[in-house]
Amino acid sequence: MIFGMSIYTFTLVHTIISLIGIATGLVMLYRLLMGQGLDHWNTVFLVSTVLTSVTGFGFPFTQLLPSHVFGIVSLVVLAAAIAALYAFHLAGIWRWIYLFGAMLALYLNCFVGVVQAFLKIPALKALAPTQTEGPFVTAQFLLIVLFIAAGAFAGFRFHPRPAA
Repeated sequence: MIFGMSIYTFTLVHTIISLIGIATGLVMLYRLLMGQGLDHWNTVFLVSTVLTSVTGFGFPFTQLLPSHVFGIVSLVVLAAAIAALYAFHLAGIWRWIYLFGAMLALYLNCFVGVVQAFLKIPALKALAPTQTEGPFVTAQFLLIVLFIAAGAFAGFRFHPRPAA
């Protein structure tokens, strides 16, 4: 039992929260790319992504795993992004800190999503059973290139209005 749930239920809840984080993060990314302001999608993205990282530590483990390192990094950059947005209102350098933190947190979620897809989807698992094969490496390479390009473009397009 984890937080009063069976491992199956806990995994399901964690997965749903993760998918909400990815989906709302992609909406947030689209809005950044279009130069639109931040709205409720952004808040849901931040909350669900924090919850994704926090619930990731609820699974039983006996040693520090790469998923834990990802969770720690995600929580650190999310803390900076949340501070940049809510405490510093994206003023000055805080716009870039927010953008970098939000993009990195979304990327980490998507990276884990690709890993999980190659672990759980039989056709993908057959293409890369050890996740060192070309299809997996290519998918992760394309993902990081996409995020670097999107982050750079969003940096030029996203200019929040100054706080009143």
